[in-house]
Amino acid sequence: MKREEMLLQAREGGRVWDLLVIGGGATGLGIAVDAASRGHSVLLLERDDFAKGTSSRSTKLIHGGVRYLRQGNVALVIEALKERGRLRRNAPHLVRDLAFVVPSYAWWESPFYGVGLKLYDLLAGECGFGASQHLSEGEVVAAIPTIETAGLLGGTRYFDGQFDDARLAIALARTAADHGAVLLNYCAVVALRKTLGLVRGAVVRDAESGEEFEVSAKVVINATGPFCDAVRRLDKPGVKPLISPSQGTHLVLPRKFLPGDAAIMVPHTDDGRVMFAIPWQDRVVVGTTDVAVAAVLPEPVPQAGEVAFLLATANRYLADDASADDVLSVFAGIRPLVSEEATSTASLSREHVLLIDPDSGLLTVAGGKWTTYRRMAEDAVDLAETLAELPPRPCATASLAIHGHDPDADRHGRFSAYGSDAPALLAMVKANPALGAPLHPELSLTGAEVVWACRHEMARKLEDVLARRSRSLLLDAAAACALAPKVAALMAGEICGGGRGEGCRVDTGARNSTRNGAEAWIAQEVAAFEALAGGYRLATRLATHK
Repeated sequence: MKREEMLLQAREGGRVWDLLVIGGGATGLGIAVDAASRGHSVLLLERDDFAKGTSSRSTKLIHGGVRYLRQGNVALVIEALKERGRLRRNAPHLVRDLAFVVPSYAWWESPFYGVGLKLYDLLAGECGFGASQHLSEGEVVAAIPTIETAGLLGGTRYFDGQFDDARLAIALARTAADHGAVLLNYCAVVALRKTLGLVRGAVVRDAESGEEFEVSAKVVINATGPFCDAVRRLDKPGVKPLISPSQGTHLVLPRKFLPGDAAIMVPHTDDGRVMFAIPWQDRVVVGTTDVAVAAVLPEPVPQAGEVAFLLATANRYLADDASADDVLSVFAGIRPLVSEEATSTASLSREHVLLIDPDSGLLTVAGGKWTTYRRMAEDAVDLAETLAELPPRPCATASLAIHGHDPDADRHGRFSAYGSDAPALLAMVKANPALGAPLHPELSLTGAEVVWACRHEMARKLEDVLARRSRSLLLDAAAACALAPKVAALMAGEICGGGRGEGCRVDTGARNSTRNGAEAWIAQEVAAFEALAGGYRLATRLATHK
């Protein structure tokens, strides 16, 4: 997956793609995989980096949705549980089982939640991850050693799935490329092109060169998540908004607050949501909130009230309270919730909507979540085949192995998330042992992973490696900042043509140039990353946005 090669194919004059997909998050990447695996020609364009937005800021769960069961939406739960099982089979190197404990502090809680979770097991059927069971007070403490024991009466354990969202996004990008799709990050669609009133292409701006070019396609799919209304306005400037954005914030704490292998699930918070405290990559992720926002920003701003709410709720269930000083990173994502007015469109579930503009034929996919991304993509490609008058072909993704598929990936140790690619990274380390050591004592990122990200995963900026190819920024924002110069230097050796500055483009304002080569690129990238990381460091964030 080389960007230079992909760019050459995208710029090929006279080519008409079967599908042009705008957006490189979970939905867009899923569509690219589905369409390419059916044999259609696919071009995917992403304005920033793959999974830059919502798709890298989830709670890291692949789940059926216990809260939907509480709402009585059984059909949605069944669909999500089925997709959960498929994803574990198709990407065993990235999706794994996780035990959740629902602690009980009132006599009625264990039987009440126990019955609901037994129904959850029943709906999962053969796709189940494990049977739920009642736990005594002692068994809850054994599973969650740091649980608040005052008033604890017992609990219920059930099982769901956990994953790394950004790593799955990259695996999907590579799967699509394996099947012939062309994918480009840092290529923004700046205008739509029409033929006889129908959207049949786009004007694209390459962020690295500043150059623009046109692409043509039989159908254009808008899969930009919370930004989908901006693309719809390229088609019709006064179009009514489809999205009602909502923000979810997460805190990352040291592992000492949840040292066991199980997560805590709080079934009913003060604002009526479900909240989780989850062990993830030797940290604890606490989330999430649900706050309506007026604007959709590339970097959502966690609010002080959200942070206080998450800490206060978590501390009700932890024996030792966490404070703002304990927070290693704070991040927020925007949920692309479909507004109530839009549900009269061609909705295929309450979670996602497919909308065809009656005049231009622009196909917009909105809503949904990571667990059901595959089903969303299947629905979208089925409809796209009709719109583009393509030969209908059966969907193959229900059993399609995702790039890196390896049922025994854990044997690869720190490279387990790379699955079948792990031996190549290990060979790189064998050839150069210096690439195998962690680059910072608080983070697991190695030099081999940095080099791999540049050579095979289209990492173009320091942020790409530290925020998404690895999760360093989310795991410890201060440590990621300390690590930044070292990672930038390694990247420059790859991106800048062995340090000669051939591929490093330094921002000069209106356009990019190759001024000053590798050293200037390193300085620019480190400065940009430090500015970004300030928003993930809680003290800085709260001081700036009180």
